Amino acid sequence: MHVISRRTLKAFYENREYQDAKGPLESWFYETKNAEWSSPADIKAQFGSASILRNGRVVFNIAGNKYRLIVSINYDYKKVYVKFVGTHKQYDKINAEAV
Repeated sequence: MHVISRRTLKAFYENREYQDAKGPLESWFYETKNAEWSSPADIKAQFGSASILRNGRVVFNIAGNKYRLIVSINYDYKKVYVKFVGTHKQYDKINAEAV
């Protein structure tokens, strides 16, 4: 899969407050980059705690569920678009299907 954009992940964990997210986000990035997802079932097989939403959106729990990562996936083109990364408190303030 082609992850767009790693820069968003880096911007998050380079913030002093969220430095503990670096390892888990980098791990997610490399696992996703090397994945071959063709459906939500493929994601659930690899990341059992992922939540599948409408419109190709998926929510991943990061760092033992301390952070949330929302992506939009185009399975046909093998693209994963990072839409949001943040704390649970930040996640609770957004509409995961609209970011």
